[in-house]
Amino acid sequence: MPKEALTIGLIALAGILVGGVYSTWKTAKLMAGILLVLALLAAGGAVAWYVSS
Repeated sequence: MPKEALTIGLIALAGILVGGVYSTWKTAKLMAGILLVLALLAAGGAVAWYVSS
């Protein structure tokens, strides 16, 4: 699998998770916080994967 495809997939996953944070913030703040942490991990993983050689 090309490096760019995995990077795009991780960024897409982070976007989906951020959407989950947005939709659950008013009703379940703990779950929104967990989703936020997972989104940050996915975005950080995408950056780390892209800059690694």
